[in-house]
Amino acid sequence: MDLSNLTDEQKQELQEKLKNMSPEELAKLQQQQCIFCQIISGKIPSKKIYEDDVCIVILDINPATKGHVLIIPKEHYAIMPQVPDEEIGHMYAISKKISQAVLRGLRVQGTNIYVANGQAAGQKAQHFMIHVIPRKGADGIVQMEEKLMEKASVEKVKLALQDKVNSLLGVEIQQTLNQAQEKESVESNETQEEKEEDDDINLDELFGKKEETPEPEEELVEEPEQQEDEQPEPEPQKEKEDNADASLDDIANLFK
Repeated sequence: MDLSNLTDEQKQELQEKLKNMSPEELAKLQQQQCIFCQIISGKIPSKKIYEDDVCIVILDINPATKGHVLIIPKEHYAIMPQVPDEEIGHMYAISKKISQAVLRGLRVQGTNIYVANGQAAGQKAQHFMIHVIPRKGADGIVQMEEKLMEKASVEKVKLALQDKVNSLLGVEIQQTLNQAQEKESVESNETQEEKEEDDDINLDELFGKKEETPEPEEELVEEPEQQEDEQPEPEPQKEKEDNADASLDDIANLFK
């Protein structure tokens, strides 16, 4: 529906009408206005390469690269969360086969399995679909700049997502948090023990510690004691020489 040609009064009337519609009536209106629902019904021609009870596979008329393929559910779903699990599982199984066919048929080097889920993510049509985009080296398609996050921000994002995921999947949140805390505690203790071991090793290396006490230190202590005991010996020898000289004088005096 082209709203650009409507006056302000007509837009206001349309908004009031949409508010009063039931979910079934809104879904029917969306299907009537959805170009992909018209492609599925055959009202608008397309280059269809596969079809089954759940989805059709067509070539994108505005491809990112040659061979860009769209896998579209036959039921109208605006975004991924509305698609039943069985149908989304079937569509991804088909995307796997399509990717294999693209790699072999077009002889490309890779494929992107891509979903634009919501307007902020680049979704242009209000009908959920899976893109299979053939890729070659350095083609410049789907480039994203990597950015580093602070550790505190990463932890906040992790907890926010973990709670929602556990809730949607029916996991006990408190049990999961307790397990995460126990794991972090164990890892912290192991890290502390490893750090202490590393510190001991570094101290030993710094101070040159060995397992056995070296013997040379005891020998160094004993050697000075032996030298001190031997030093007084020359004095008795001197006295002996003096006594010898005195005896000779006495003998000489006897002959005078």
